[in-house]
Amino acid sequence: MSMFVRTTFATAIIVAGLGFAALPASASAQANSQGCVSPPGMNYMICNGQRVPKPGNRVATANGGWREETKQGNCIVVREKTATGEFKESRRCD
Repeated sequence: MSMFVRTTFATAIIVAGLGFAALPASASAQANSQGCVSPPGMNYMICNGQRVPKPGNRVATANGGWREETKQGNCIVVREKTATGEFKESRRCD
C-alpha cells in the first residue's frame, strides 16, 4: 500500500507541474487572439471592453525624456518630452 501511495503522489505532482508550466503559454496565446479592435483613425484599441493604448515606438532617453512616432494617415506625428517637462508635437506629411 505504501508503494501505491508514493506512486500516486509522484504522478499527481508531475501532472500538476506540467499543468502549471503550460499555463503561461496559454495565457499569452489568449491575449494575442483576444480580437482587440482599433477604431479607424484612433490611437487606441478596445480589448475586453476597455480602451488600451496602441503599442507605439516610444523611446526613453537616459535623462528621463522620451520620443514617440505614430502614423496617422499620410502623416507621421512625432511627440517629444524633455527631462525638464517640455512637450513638443510635430507633424510631417509626405
